[in-house]
Amino acid sequence: MYDRVAARILRSARRDAIATLDIQAGTRVLLLGGGTGLDLPFLPRDIELEVIDASPAMLRRCRERAETLGFDANVKPGDAMALDFPDGYFDVVIAHLIIAVVPQPQRAFDEALRVLASDGELSLLDKGLRGNRPAGRLRRLLNPLARLVATNLNVPLDNLLEGHAVQRLEDRDLGPGGALRHMHLRKI
Repeated sequence: MYDRVAARILRSARRDAIATLDIQAGTRVLLLGGGTGLDLPFLPRDIELEVIDASPAMLRRCRERAETLGFDANVKPGDAMALDFPDGYFDVVIAHLIIAVVPQPQRAFDEALRVLASDGELSLLDKGLRGNRPAGRLRRLLNPLARLVATNLNVPLDNLLEGHAVQRLEDRDLGPGGALRHMHLRKI
């Protein structure tokens, strides 16, 4: 069910976000909160790919999808807020629709940057607020329902960047009605 709905609605947003990244053969890529692997079709096959997610059911589906698509990927359980990788290990971190799901978004973002190499790229695609503007009426009304399915529509995404040496390469709305925000960042 998740795949049918999420794949159809968010396919172009995932594709467009990944297209901004400079991913070459041999690039070390972390798919953070990889879910069922819906980002995989948009990635080249000749990369060093690690996928983590907290859900065993999602990981099973992701592993199947990775094999079907021809990836030699390491798909394993993991906690986005406590990554089991050395500092600066990855060239690219893809954090699509994970930051608004974890209990501590700032901690997950900090961890993503910790494992990202200097000059590495981070693709952050999620629901969330721009700047310090308060949530609009519709977001305030919908957020309690969204929280029932473990997501938060009102994460202040700009605040995540505070105190970090990152360059914003892109910041735009994607997805149906611009419901998602994509930030393409480079670690300085």
